[in-house]
Amino acid sequence: MKKTTSVFIISIIISIAFILWGVLLPENLDSTTTSIQGFITNQMGWFYLLAATFFVGFSIYLIFSPFGRIRLGKPDEKPQYNFLTWFAFLFTAGMGIGLVFWGVAEPISHFNEPFRAEPGTNQAAADAIQHSMFHWGIHPWAIYSVVALCLAYFQFRKDEPAMFSSIFRPLIGNRVEGGWGTTINVFVVIATVFGVATSLGFGAAQIAGGMGYLFPAIANMNQTLLQFIVIIVVTVLFSISAVSGIDRGIRYLSNMNVYLAIILMLFILFAGSTAYMMGVFTQGVGNYLQNFIGMSFSLDIYNEENTWIQDWTLFYWAWWISWSPFVGAFIARVSRGRTIREFVLGVIAVPALFGALWFSVFGGASIELERMGVGISEAMANNGGEEVALFALLESFPLSMLVSIIALILIASFFVTSADSATVVLGMQTTGGMLNPPSPVKLVWGVLISGTAAVLLTSEQGLEALQTTAIIGAFPFTFIMIMMVVALMKSLNSEKPLLAQDKERLRQERSRLKSEQQRLKEEKEKFRKAKIDSLKNKK
Repeated sequence: MKKTTSVFIISIIISIAFILWGVLLPENLDSTTTSIQGFITNQMGWFYLLAATFFVGFSIYLIFSPFGRIRLGKPDEKPQYNFLTWFAFLFTAGMGIGLVFWGVAEPISHFNEPFRAEPGTNQAAADAIQHSMFHWGIHPWAIYSVVALCLAYFQFRKDEPAMFSSIFRPLIGNRVEGGWGTTINVFVVIATVFGVATSLGFGAAQIAGGMGYLFPAIANMNQTLLQFIVIIVVTVLFSISAVSGIDRGIRYLSNMNVYLAIILMLFILFAGSTAYMMGVFTQGVGNYLQNFIGMSFSLDIYNEENTWIQDWTLFYWAWWISWSPFVGAFIARVSRGRTIREFVLGVIAVPALFGALWFSVFGGASIELERMGVGISEAMANNGGEEVALFALLESFPLSMLVSIIALILIASFFVTSADSATVVLGMQTTGGMLNPPSPVKLVWGVLISGTAAVLLTSEQGLEALQTTAIIGAFPFTFIMIMMVVALMKSLNSEKPLLAQDKERLRQERSRLKSEQQRLKEEKEKFRKAKIDSLKNKK
């Protein structure tokens, strides 16, 4: 693999060392990562909240600023993909696996263990949907948009390599090609490995849990062994997809994922209480927007015994940040030709709205059934936890086995596209920014991501270990993201003279068009009068 860089070697060594640590000294890994996570969430929780909300504010600023007219590419360049395909890429790369995993599990968990309301009450139900929308709405997609925009701007507008270090050229100049650049890229790669491994671990757990829930013979198998088998099979599948390339493998699967997800959501919506779920959506969006500012800054600092914010909001913000190098790089890769305004609006608004509808349908249906005594939380408690929540819900609907199998296919396909996309991004970062990394490089990263997910998933902490590593991996990258914003603004400000010229050119063009319209109007009036005079003369 002659095209790899020192970033590849260093990152591989760190990744393998982490996997060996988990295999040889699992208890030591658990205790160490738990201690680090405890420090970050207890001492630096305020930093995560402020950082995530800052990224939201920065994204909104870009939408309404003059910089929104800047195109990510040449001035007359057209988008590489149509809107539907572009959205499919955003959705499947951004949170596909997580949305399916937590669509039922999170609202039910909030309903039974709410932030402040009494469990099982009307207020708990409303808060459950509101907080689910909050965790999967504007904040995560703003985080993604910041990372993706920085990469796309420098890559397509400034012709820089597709490397995170290239973003920092306005700040540190040619040092991006030396030790500073290598350090930045290694941090990015490790954060990506941890973030993606977290999602793949959730996916493997849900596939294994769903199979065990649906098929009693499989339920008797050792769950650790079953999860290993799932990871191995899916690793083979996404390796095949990775070799096929973005325009074949990922593009086809991404479109299929969107169709399957919409079909599954519409089935629940129309087979269940449609009016109720749409009411949940309407009220949920209203509650979310009404309480947006308060939730964005809430730490529950006066109630030290309540760890709800640490367990949910801080975990999610850290997860999105650790996931953002991969998602951001992939979104940038498929967003050439769009303006900054179009890009930021598309990346934030459409997926956030879809996520709100998703939680209204799956979360609303599960809470309704829970209140009717169906016992979804009981099924979760007796069959392994959150990973069976979706299948416990589907069991209460017609054609439950068929729909559950479709759900399993959807989860597996999301697993494949997420891992596939991640190998492309990791390959780009470790081959000097190649847009189409060599297949062997992608395969190496695919195996290491799966290995990391397997080690974490089979530790004593299980899913909690996945959450812990996401929080740890996100911490250093948050500082990198803040400096990325500084670098982007410095470069955007240098384009102000060009924007002023474009504005003046547009003003002159509008003036010319207005003059042309006036001239045509006058000629039309002359022609009309001449025609009238001609008719009079004939008479």
